[in-house]
This record gives sequence, structure tokens and C-alpha cells, in this order.
Amino acid sequence: MNKGLSMIGGVGLGAGLEYLFDPEVGNRRRAMLRDKAIHALNKAEAAMEATALDLQHRMIGAVAELRSRMTEVGEEASDELLEARVRAKLGMVSAHPKAIEARVNNGKVTLSGPILAEEVDRVLSAISSVRGVKEMDNQLEVHQTAENVPSLQGGKQRRSAAFELMQEDWSPTSRMTMGATGFVLTLYGLRRDGFFRTIIGTLGLGILARSITNMPVKQIVGMGAGPDAVHVQKTINIAAPAEKVFEFWDQIENFPKFMANVREVQMKGEGRSHWVVAGPAGIPVEWDAEITERIPNKLIAWKTVPGSVVEHAGIVRFDSNPDGTTRIDIKLSYNPPAGAIGHVIASLFGADPKSEMDADLARMKTLIETGIRPHDAAAA
Repeated sequence: MNKGLSMIGGVGLGAGLEYLFDPEVGNRRRAMLRDKAIHALNKAEAAMEATALDLQHRMIGAVAELRSRMTEVGEEASDELLEARVRAKLGMVSAHPKAIEARVNNGKVTLSGPILAEEVDRVLSAISSVRGVKEMDNQLEVHQTAENVPSLQGGKQRRSAAFELMQEDWSPTSRMTMGATGFVLTLYGLRRDGFFRTIIGTLGLGILARSITNMPVKQIVGMGAGPDAVHVQKTINIAAPAEKVFEFWDQIENFPKFMANVREVQMKGEGRSHWVVAGPAGIPVEWDAEITERIPNKLIAWKTVPGSVVEHAGIVRFDSNPDGTTRIDIKLSYNPPAGAIGHVIASLFGADPKSEMDADLARMKTLIETGIRPHDAAAA
């Protein structure tokens, strides 16, 4: 294992040096990596602060729980303590606990605020089981979807109040603990020979990746995740009527005119199209896509056909503003080769859709509003 890793490391080091010290674009690449390193350090600092705060809250919660268990039998919990228990439980079973207001009066808990229909039974059952709750008053506003409900946007699905590591979204403390465990197991596997230690090292690497990305394993590796490994959402306003903007998007041959990495789009009929896109290090990537929904001047949705190298899906909504401009809301998800790990590798080579979409949308805005084709688009 060590010999194989040494060989791979040597090849990777040579390729990395050639990439960074290219006479023509080496300076730009080194500057890009320096900016990414600074950004990563800032994120690490924020993560450390969040972990410290989470540990503080856990210690306070543990002390409160210990005190409550030491309370004499028959003594009722205060409304303040009961509210803290309810809020802690909400954070375990709801994807949007801050959207729910919990009021406690003499052991009676009143829940109000918006909630997704799929969470109602789980939340009510969990809160009713909280120690000290005598009665519940359900005043929740049930919504079938999160659309047009700001407080229900985002969030991670909570399936149960069970073991924390089985949740999709790990807490900062869990991520720190499991990250340290994964790091130790990875080092153990790298420093020893043998099939068993190789398995341990691979397991450790997986745990480390899970703790760093805070994504389910299937999204990290891209197996069984469909197009949902990486999500991107952007909104932009364009000084043009919705009809004009929709017409531009409806003709997908326009995409190379404002997207830097889209080299070619060919219509194949019946809502299908063939795409050629510049991937990491400029290597072309191709796939076929199909329109799944189209509402004139309102909405366009698409997805890649089964078997595509890059699984991809998206939806664009066109909303007219009172001043005659148009707001475009774009939501897309994609699953590059190797899942989220492939996304990270691609971003190191400057092929990160999350960072490039802003530039593409700015070029689109200029093209629609002025008719001037950007010089840095793929089809310029």
C-alpha cells in the first residue's frame, strides 16, 4: 500500500508543479490557490468558533439535565427549564426549529409558526414525550411545501431524534470529534501494511471526509445520490421584460454566449440537447439533457438523461417586477464524477460552478440588457 501511495504521490506532485508553474498561466493559478487557502482559513476559524459555542451549549445543557435529574421526585420543572427542553428537542426533530415558537405556561406547551406537513406528527410526538410536559396546544401553520415561506427555506431534514451521527446534519462538536477519529484511523492505515489496516485507513478517510463536508456519504462519493451531490442557488434582476428574458433562455444555443465553460450546445429535437463543457484543466465533458417542464414566460426545468457522466438538474423561474424588470431565480444541483469530492477537486482547478455562476449571470445580464456579447464567454 505504501509503495503504491508513494508512486501516486510522486505523479501527483509532478503534475501539481507543472500546473502551478506553467509559464503562461502559473501566476494566475497560484494567486487563485492563495485566495482559496485564505478563504479556507477563514472558514476554519468560523468553524472553530461554532464548535466552541456548541460545546458551551452542550455543557450548559448537561448541567441543566443533571440538575433536573437530581430534583426531588414530585417537584415540577420550571417553565424556563421546560422551554429549554422543548427547544432542544425541536432542534433534533425539525429542519427549521427557529420557525417554531414554543411557549410554556404551567407545563402546557403551545407551539405556533410555520412547519412542513411531513414534520408535524414527528414534532408533536417528540414534544409530547419531553419530561415535564403536561399538555400541548397545537397552533402550527402547516405547509405542504416550503415555497413562498421564507422561514422554511434551507435546513437539513431531520428524520428522528435518534443517535446524532445518524442525522444528515452533524453538529459542530460531532464533526470535530469524528474528524479527529477519522484522522487518527487514516494515519494508522497509512503507517501500517496489511489488508485489515488498509480497510481501517479507508474507513478513517471516509469518516474524515464526512466530518469535513457535513454531507451524507452517498453525496460525497456520488453513488446513489442522483443529481443532488452539490446544490447552487442564485437570484439576479435584469432590466428587461420577462418575455424577453424567457425567450433568451428558451433558446439554449445562447448559453455559450455568456457561459465561460460551455463550449457548445446542440438541439437534438423533442426537448433534448447535447452539451460540451470545459471541465477541470480544460478537459471537455459531454452529456445529454432534456426539458422536464416549460411554462412560457414563467419557468424552465431540465435534467440530464440517465447514464450521463455528470448528473445534473435545474429549474429557472422568471418573475416580473413592478418596475418592468425581471427577477430570475435559479436552482440547480449536480453530481460530478466522484460526487462532492470531485466537486472539491474541480474547484481547485477553477471549475467550480458555485464560484463561476455569478460571473456567467453577470455576462448574461449585460448581453440581454445591451446586446453586447461578453469577450470572455466561450463563444466570444
